[in-house]
Amino acid sequence: MEQNKNVNGSYGAVAGMQKVEMKPVQVAFMLYCLVAAGAFGIEDMIPTSGPGLTIIILIVFAIIWAHPISRVCSELSALIPGEGGIYAWGKETLGEFWGFSLSWWGTVSIYLGISAYVVLITDYASTFIPGLTDPTICLVTRLGIIALFMIINLIGLKEASMVNTVLAVAILVAFAVVTVVGFANWHYSPVTPVVPEGQSIVDSLGGSIMIVIWMYCGYECVSNMAGELKNPEVIPKGFKLVMPVIALSYILPTVAGLVSVGHWEDWGTDGLGYGDVLGQCLGYGWGVGFLVIAILSQAAIYNAYVAEGSRGFFVMADDHLAPKFLVKTNKKGLPVLSILLLSVVTAILCQFDFSTILIMMGPLALMVYVILGICLLKARKEFPVEDRDCWYIKNPVLAKVFAILPMPIAIIALLVNGTEYFLLGFCSIGSAVIAYVIIKWVYGGLFKVDPEKFPVNPKTRLAQGDLQRFGAFFIAFGLYAIVGTFFLQWYEGSWGPEYYLDTYGTGLISNFWLMLKVGRIGGICGTVLGIILLAIGKKKDPTTWKGTGQWGRWASDK
Repeated sequence: MEQNKNVNGSYGAVAGMQKVEMKPVQVAFMLYCLVAAGAFGIEDMIPTSGPGLTIIILIVFAIIWAHPISRVCSELSALIPGEGGIYAWGKETLGEFWGFSLSWWGTVSIYLGISAYVVLITDYASTFIPGLTDPTICLVTRLGIIALFMIINLIGLKEASMVNTVLAVAILVAFAVVTVVGFANWHYSPVTPVVPEGQSIVDSLGGSIMIVIWMYCGYECVSNMAGELKNPEVIPKGFKLVMPVIALSYILPTVAGLVSVGHWEDWGTDGLGYGDVLGQCLGYGWGVGFLVIAILSQAAIYNAYVAEGSRGFFVMADDHLAPKFLVKTNKKGLPVLSILLLSVVTAILCQFDFSTILIMMGPLALMVYVILGICLLKARKEFPVEDRDCWYIKNPVLAKVFAILPMPIAIIALLVNGTEYFLLGFCSIGSAVIAYVIIKWVYGGLFKVDPEKFPVNPKTRLAQGDLQRFGAFFIAFGLYAIVGTFFLQWYEGSWGPEYYLDTYGTGLISNFWLMLKVGRIGGICGTVLGIILLAIGKKKDPTTWKGTGQWGRWASDK
C-alpha cells in the first residue's frame, strides 16, 4: 500500500510520520513502564491467595503466560513492524475486521483505563500533601499532570522514551533497595501458609489470577510505535533484555517484603506494602520516600500509555477505519490530534468513579492475547520462516506452544474472575463488531485505499468475507457463553447470589441467577446468529483476503 511508505521510502509508518532510531535498552525501559513500573498491585494478591501461592503464581505465570506472549510479540513485530502493531498484525494475517477488532480492544481499554494512573498519582501524593484532598486543587493538579505528559509526547517519541528511561531506573533502584533491606532483615517464612486457612487452591487462585495476568500484560503495546522506528529489529532485543527484569522485579521484592515485614494477612493497597519494608527497617522517612517512587511509577505508566494509546486510532484513521482528522501529524510527524484527544478523554474520566467500566476493560486485553496467537500461526503458514531474514522463534514446536498456551489461560481467567466480569466482558468484546460495521459504512475502510485489492460486498457494504468472519465470531462466543454459565453456576453457585447482592445492591450485576440467565440466552442467540451468518456467507460472501502484501516486503527489506 503506497500510503504506508514514509518519506524515507521504507515501509511501516503512516504517511507524514518521521522515523527515529532507538537502542534496545530504550525499548526495554519503555516495555518495563508499559508492563510493570514496579510491583505495585501484587500487595492485594497476598492476603487473597496466601504468601506461598502468591510467590508460586508470580513464578509460574512468568513462564507460562508472560514468556510465550513476549516471544509471540517479538516475532510478529520483527516480521510486520507496521505502525499500530496489533492492528497491522491482525490486518495482514486475518483481515481487515480482525485487525480493526484487535486495535479497537487495545485502544479502547487504554482510553477507558489510563485516567486511573492520574488518579493514583494524586491519591499517593495526598498522603504528604494535605491540600490535594480539596476537590478543586486535586482536579487542577490532575489536569496539570495530563498537560505535562501531553507536552512531553508532543515533543517526540524519543523524548517520551527518555523520560520513561529515567523513571524506570529510579523505580528499579528503589525496588532493589527494598529487596536488599528486606533480605537483610529476614524474620518470617515467605511461603507459610501456602494458602489462607480454610481456602482451597482453586478459590485462592481464582482470587488472584486476573491480578497476575494484569501484572504481566502490555508486551504488545510497544509495537504500536514500531512504524516510527528506523531499526524495528530492536524490539525483539528489548524483549530479551526486559523479560527477566520484570519477573525478578516482582518476585524478589515480594519475597523480601514477606520475610522482613511479615503479617501477610494485612498486606494490600490500603494496608502493608513495599514501602513498609523501608519504613520499618530504616525509618519513617524512607517509607515516605518510597511513596515518591509510587508516584513516579504511575507517572511512568501514564506516560508510556499516552505514547502507545495515541497510535491506535491514528493508524486506523490512515486506513479509513476511524475519523480522518485523527491522522493529522505535526511538523515532527507526531499524531498531534490523537495525543490531544487521549488527553482530553483522560481529563474527563479522571473526575468520575468508573469501577464498572474497569470491569469491562480486562476482557479486552485477554481477547487480544487469544487472537495474537492465531495471528502468529497464520503468519507462519503464509510466510514460512525459511523465506525470512528477520528474527523468529527457531523451534517450530515451541512457536506453536507459545502461540497456543496463552489462549486457555485467558479463557479460564475470564471465567474465574467473576460472573459480572464474564457477562460485561461480552459487551465490551462485542462492541468491536458494532463499531466496525458503523465505521466501515461511514468511512469505507481499506476499500477507499484500493477498491480493486480490497473489494466490498455491494449488498452488505462490508469487506468480502465479513459475514463469515462475523459468523465464526458469534458461534465461538455464543458457545463459550453457554459453557461458561454452567461453569460459573458450579463455581460460584454456593456463595454467588449473596455476594453479588451485598456487593452491588441493585441492578443486573447484583442478581447472580439473572446474570447466568442473560448469559445463557445471549449465548444461544449468538450461536444461532453465527450459524446463520456463516451459512449465508459461504454462499453469498466468499472470503477473499490475501493480506496487503506488506509483510513479505517488510521482512525482505531488513
